[in-house]
Amino acid sequence: MTRPATRDDLAALPVEVAPLLLGAHLETVVAGERVVLRLTEVEAYHGLGTGDRPDPGSHARSGPTARNATMWGEPGHLYVYLSHGIHSCVNVVCGPDGVAGGVLLRGGEVIEGTDVAERRRRERGGVVRAARDLARGPGRLGDAVGLRHPVHDGIDAVTGAERAGARARLFLPDEPVAATTGPRVGVAGIAGTDAFPWRFWIDGDPTVSAFRWGRGAAEAAR
Repeated sequence: MTRPATRDDLAALPVEVAPLLLGAHLETVVAGERVVLRLTEVEAYHGLGTGDRPDPGSHARSGPTARNATMWGEPGHLYVYLSHGIHSCVNVVCGPDGVAGGVLLRGGEVIEGTDVAERRRRERGGVVRAARDLARGPGRLGDAVGLRHPVHDGIDAVTGAERAGARARLFLPDEPVAATTGPRVGVAGIAGTDAFPWRFWIDGDPTVSAFRWGRGAAEAAR
């Protein structure tokens, strides 16, 4: 069972909120087409001045910019950014208004709207070999739910207010789901090592993405 997320649910630091998002449902309605995901893998990122130490892996590590402005706003909005000029990736903004942070949605299971999600993936040039791959990885997840940068950046997943023809809602599980933790995937340098065990996932779930080191992270971990 799930319940609608509130601002207060998301007002703590991202590293504290992130494990609470496991098992949560993200519902999107884009151009009248509905998809619902059960979240199985997430990563926390802190901005400049957030928490007790700098996070060199964060988009907001150096302060506010035009790109990361949503991360500095009130919790519950979605920070949608473009990765490698291709993929729109989705983050839940966490922390008090004015304190930058977000939780990247890395993987999930499509539980409603499978046909819509698969068609979106194929339209974006994706290859869908199995149902578990529909939203396995942040780029695939963004394509599956239909949220695009820049038009949907900042969409409110608490109120469900419409933005550029889309609505999003976040529903949290009534009971916490057991989380496994470890280094973030593909993050460069020290930020991608056990010094930042800010990736959280449901162990054994087939929709969780495979781990890979970021540039220089394996060397920094030694």
